[in-house]
Amino acid sequence: MSSSQNNHPETIPNQPKHVGIIMDGNGRWAKIRGKRRIFGHEAGVLKARELVETAVKIKLEALTLYAFSSENWSRPKKEVSGLMSLFEKTIEKYTSLLIDNNVRFKTAGDPSTLPDVLKRKLEQMESITSENSGLKLTLAIAYGGQQEIINGIKKLIDDHDNQIIDVNDLTVESFNEYLSFNDLPELDLIIRTSGETRLSNFMLWQSAYSEIHFTETLWPNFEEQEFLEILQTYSLSERRFGNVDEDTELKEA
Repeated sequence: MSSSQNNHPETIPNQPKHVGIIMDGNGRWAKIRGKRRIFGHEAGVLKARELVETAVKIKLEALTLYAFSSENWSRPKKEVSGLMSLFEKTIEKYTSLLIDNNVRFKTAGDPSTLPDVLKRKLEQMESITSENSGLKLTLAIAYGGQQEIINGIKKLIDDHDNQIIDVNDLTVESFNEYLSFNDLPELDLIIRTSGETRLSNFMLWQSAYSEIHFTETLWPNFEEQEFLEILQTYSLSERRFGNVDEDTELKEA
């Protein structure tokens, strides 16, 4: 992988284990430059590669990238077709990069909606990298958080009907096993670029106690230094998960 111009430690003390990124702003970035939206998506792919490189260098445990939502199918057909083609080319180009850097790749979403060629390439990349033990990279493609929860409920009903599980024993932890990210650490931090301040159906179940950072930066302009600064800010946050310790209560009294 290419070396960074920024000097930083291999890891950030108390850095998050799992970061999710809503990569937004490609179209606006292209429009500012008088280019077609696909030009922005191509630039966005290069930025995603850079962020994966950084994640490997700082030994981040898991990184989830929101590439294409369930709702994105409603975009103009020409743009969607261009995106699907871009995904295929990207997989061909970067599979060896993931292998060389011990990255395990998986997808989250509804593969049945994807073109057959793309679906096959994604499955191949998952298989080839399945034994890698480094960064756990997940591509959320044709993914929606609400749909994920509904699909989990359907699986739960099937297991209940087959007497595999008693719904009276259901817990937050056990239901998590029916969802897409059950083999990853809890989602510690969500970053959304481009100035929008919403989750847009991204990891709704997993984000219950995630820190969320919104930045005005358009995704193709999102640099490593800003990413590291956001991680540093996270590392200083006090995450209480709804609890208040006795010292905090005394200070507030």
